[in-house]
Amino acid sequence: MNFATIKKHDVANGVGVRVSLFVSGCTHRCKGCFNAEAWDFAYGSPFTEKTEEEIAEALRPSYIAGLSLLGGEPFEPQNQRALLPLLRRVRREFPQKTVWCYSGYLYDTELAPGGRAHCEATDEMLSYIDVLVDGEFVEELKDLKLRFRGSSNQRIIDLPATRAAGEIVLWQPSK
Repeated sequence: MNFATIKKHDVANGVGVRVSLFVSGCTHRCKGCFNAEAWDFAYGSPFTEKTEEEIAEALRPSYIAGLSLLGGEPFEPQNQRALLPLLRRVRREFPQKTVWCYSGYLYDTELAPGGRAHCEATDEMLSYIDVLVDGEFVEELKDLKLRFRGSSNQRIIDLPATRAAGEIVLWQPSK
């Protein structure tokens, strides 16, 4: 897997100050995408053990709330396989930090067993994610007033609550 960039102090892609990894490769190719250069799976730099270590170091400060995965598309099957070891490490070393993930794939269809992006890594990867922003970006539904998403069709899903309820539970910001 390649990645486009790492932002070590990101406040736009989840609650609090976050470390954000923008992976390369996306087959959605949404019209109006803010990161179209990352559609190419070969774009950017190879994701290596050194890259994983850089992310872990960036997550260490207490003021960092967690990790956000964006793209490209983190749930392209080849990206899932590469991200899974990172997510295992984040959960092991930083259990108090949250993991957010942005995906054009829909949680309840395309990421579900039998869905077009489901592979042997999907269920475990989802088990490490706290908040999933799902759905393709739709330029006609773009709304700059939306928090943590680009278009109104995208959902912000609380995955632990969803797993507990057995149905989609939308994330609610803490008051």
